[in-house]
Amino acid sequence: MSEQDGTRREPVRIAVVDDHEMFRAGVIATLAPIFDVVGQAADVESSVMMIADTKPNVVLLDVHVPGGEGGGGAEILTKSRPLSPDSAFLALSVSDSAQDVGAVIRAGARGYVTKTITGNELVHSIEQVADGYAVFSPKLAGFVLSAFQGAPPAADDMARPVHDSELDRLSTREQEVMRLIARGYTYKEVAAELFISVKTVETHVSSVLRKLQLSNRNELTLWAADRHIV
Repeated sequence: MSEQDGTRREPVRIAVVDDHEMFRAGVIATLAPIFDVVGQAADVESSVMMIADTKPNVVLLDVHVPGGEGGGGAEILTKSRPLSPDSAFLALSVSDSAQDVGAVIRAGARGYVTKTITGNELVHSIEQVADGYAVFSPKLAGFVLSAFQGAPPAADDMARPVHDSELDRLSTREQEVMRLIARGYTYKEVAAELFISVKTVETHVSSVLRKLQLSNRNELTLWAADRHIV
């Protein structure tokens, strides 16, 4: 867990929603030493009740969950948010379809990662979501950004170069870093992609946020989504 101002935080309280018992048990076994696992459920109705009762910081949510009105993870999210407004939702699914990604992101999920993720990557994703960041697998970037818009962006919009006064404030390297960060890449992944050090990535991100007058990665992702530039 991250620490700020020298103060150690309490463990992030998480809940796991997945209808496959063995997978759910494996995820819990992986995360229990690091996080406080406060609940688990396998269908829509029990998930909504569990989230309302335990009010976890982060809910790991499969998108294909039986029960309810057939809406799966998106239905759980929609029904749970009023009952536990401070809970953040991170979709963890085998599916990487645009429909599934769009449904849970539009319902309010803060992130979406696939089940090919490693244990360490999942831990990092949970920590990021708990800290208020948007987290998603890099290859899902296009789907996520479309979901932020509420509709698929037109192909010619995606291909058209974007020139505006805010973007022009950034150097070529800063724009490269900005695009990768907005797609959900970690600092380490950006460093590897661009063959620069993690420290240099941190410097560029700080400069980008300052120049664009943004506060965090989540705002940067939304800023980039508004311009269809990632």
